[in-house]
Amino acid sequence: MEFCPECGSIMVPDDDIFRCNSCEVVMDIQEDYKSKEDSQGSEIPVIEGNNENTLPTTDETCPECGHRKAAWWMRQLRSADESETRFFRCLECDHTWREYD
Repeated sequence: MEFCPECGSIMVPDDDIFRCNSCEVVMDIQEDYKSKEDSQGSEIPVIEGNNENTLPTTDETCPECGHRKAAWWMRQLRSADESETRFFRCLECDHTWREYD
């Protein structure tokens, strides 16, 4: 990452130069510079709560049918400084419920 020597803003790569978007200063890109803009493989798979085959299971009693096995997953529904909400889905009757901390 390069910073503009005039204003201190981040320099943006543009072909074989760095360009400052604030004050239009231009610098040559050094040979050891590598752009990560086109990199791939950093995506994180998200498992939604609709496929019990990929979800972990636990001993949790279903409030509808009383079955004692359920798949579970967690989601951040409230603000980031509050805990996640845990969801359960009964493996017998597919009833879904949530648990708050």
